[in-house]
Amino acid sequence: MASEEQPILQVENLKKYFPLSEGFNPFSRGGKKNVKAVDGVSFSLPRKKTTAVVGESGSGKTTLARTVTLADIATSGKILFEGAEISRKKKSRKKELYRNMQFVFQDPDSSLDPRAKVKVSISEPLRGLVGGTKSAVEEQVFQSLDAVGLPREYAERYPASLSGGEKQRVAIARAIVTHPKLVILDEPTSALDASVQAQILKLLLDLQEQYSLSYMLITHNIAVARYLSDFILVMYAGNIAEYGPTKAVLAKPRHPYTIAMIASAPEPDPWKRNLLSVEIKGEVPSAINPPSGCKFHPRCPYAEKICTEVNPPLEEIAPGHFVACHFVEKTA
Repeated sequence: MASEEQPILQVENLKKYFPLSEGFNPFSRGGKKNVKAVDGVSFSLPRKKTTAVVGESGSGKTTLARTVTLADIATSGKILFEGAEISRKKKSRKKELYRNMQFVFQDPDSSLDPRAKVKVSISEPLRGLVGGTKSAVEEQVFQSLDAVGLPREYAERYPASLSGGEKQRVAIARAIVTHPKLVILDEPTSALDASVQAQILKLLLDLQEQYSLSYMLITHNIAVARYLSDFILVMYAGNIAEYGPTKAVLAKPRHPYTIAMIASAPEPDPWKRNLLSVEIKGEVPSAINPPSGCKFHPRCPYAEKICTEVNPPLEEIAPGHFVACHFVEKTA
């Protein structure tokens, strides 16, 4: 039995490389190339808390989520769920894992079968992972609909008759129907209207308390991370730039990339807007040919020679607050 103090998920030096075929670039030289989507990531997720993984497109957020759920097989590194390594788990032994680890996808339109009634979509994980009589499965479906705030008669509807917010509620109902311990939320509100986003975020908080859920939230939206998460993990080009309690990181970000992300987030009150003290230029580096040393150094205003040669380790600068930067004192 896992203890309450033990993290629900631990990741150690995780790497996920996608090999490129020789025909991808006939002019390339120098041997086999890889897309280094996740490149040596280590972190842990506390129980019954939410950890937000943030970063711009191409930072490796979704690949990280797919790898920890074994949808993509890790190139190297360890993944531990409730203290047991799962990275080498055989296919025949994954049923128990997926009963306790579920996924809510970004777009409910593509994650729900348009030809299947709501009750069929929600019951699918139960039938595949748990089993039970027809009446027992039906009752679990109804309980999940109750939990996400949808009338039970919605069980007979098809996705085409539902609004975007209702479809996402169905997707959430499907994720919680097996009573999992960890739910991966991949941009769960980005496809929804602003007013509906607030309702879904509130629902997720209520469900977390009701079912004692742990969340891993994938998002590019700092406002969503601020509202929903207890901890925040900032990714850049497949590496962790900064990690710590959400309030501490957002109140006093220490990595130049984190500072830039927070400053670029929309703020309705002009008197509260964050303004960059330094300008961040350039583009996200190639995941095929990343720069040497710190991957952020071509865009960093503080970069020096060591930054081009040595990738900085993730070091603790305050209790629970980690930053990967050679010159973190410059942002103090």
